[in-house]
Amino acid sequence: MTFLIPPIDLARQYQALQVEIETAVNRVLLGGWFVLGEETRAFEAEFAAYVGVTHGVGVASGTDALALALRAVGVEAGDEVVTVSHTAVATVVAVEQAGARPIFVDIDPATFTLNPTQLEAAISPRTQAVVPVHLYGHPADMEAILAVTQQHDLAVVEDCAQAHGARYRGQRVGSFGDAAAFSFYPTKNLGAAGDGGMVVTNRSDVAERLRLLRQYGWARRYVSQVRGSNSRLDELQAAILRVKLRYLEAWNERRRELAAWYATLLANTSLVVPRAVGDVTHVYHLYVVRAQERDLLLADLHEHGIGAQVHYPVPVHLQPAYADLGFGPGSLPETEQAAKEVLSLPLYPEMTEEAIESIVEAIQQR
Repeated sequence: MTFLIPPIDLARQYQALQVEIETAVNRVLLGGWFVLGEETRAFEAEFAAYVGVTHGVGVASGTDALALALRAVGVEAGDEVVTVSHTAVATVVAVEQAGARPIFVDIDPATFTLNPTQLEAAISPRTQAVVPVHLYGHPADMEAILAVTQQHDLAVVEDCAQAHGARYRGQRVGSFGDAAAFSFYPTKNLGAAGDGGMVVTNRSDVAERLRLLRQYGWARRYVSQVRGSNSRLDELQAAILRVKLRYLEAWNERRRELAAWYATLLANTSLVVPRAVGDVTHVYHLYVVRAQERDLLLADLHEHGIGAQVHYPVPVHLQPAYADLGFGPGSLPETEQAAKEVLSLPLYPEMTEEAIESIVEAIQQR
């Protein structure tokens, strides 16, 4: 469907950076080295420094980043990993790719992130790790989560796919756990021109194992020390991401400005608008409101040419593929209520205030 106001406009972002991106791409093409070369090594170092950690390991996607990070911190077949159901299904796919069983806990309704008060009850003797998801750009409550995981000696792998640059108590997400997974899917706050991902960590042992796992378990070429996979961030994507990383902070600040404008204009409507809860810096990967008659509002906005979306209409635990996990209807009430109400309004750095005014006008006309 073509919208007058799309959910995101990647072409406009490219046009603004066209000369820089084409220069970076040509540098790679003329250099003739396309996999695990200087561009990837440079981007790994630059992005790790941006997050505030010592190691970055580029991989093929955000899903691979999470799956390989879990394996690198010791998750094995038969283990359990605690996470949320209100997330992209990729989070759960990664847990299962690591050989583990996902165990769901409910969310905090104000932040849509893992509710730390629910965590203790979900831990069993088989629990090996916890995956907090920094959803929509809002950090999870890492202090409370770490208090529980440290007591039980559990690994923590942050899912930062929607939170590039977000901060919790002044510290960037991705720097709290044993490892953190980032996605560079094109629509992310920092997006490639295709798939891409990275694991960041302060643990040298985890980084070393990740480098084995991403390329057949090779410590040296053609000799596999462990059973690995093929998951590498290619040089073209790394070069493009190096260009875009220089603009990430400005883009995130623009997202916050637009979110504030939305909040001002929506103040007298029935919608519940997102906000930063606690000492955090929200990066508004998505601008997600709550609406009592969400589906009717969504249909109206589409009729007005506005590309609103739903992230996510069916919680993972209620999807047919995951019925065997044993979390039926009613097991996660806050998650299930959120799935009925959440609505993502268009928000991206290249948007204008006038576009937001048009969206709000359409909402107010209902």
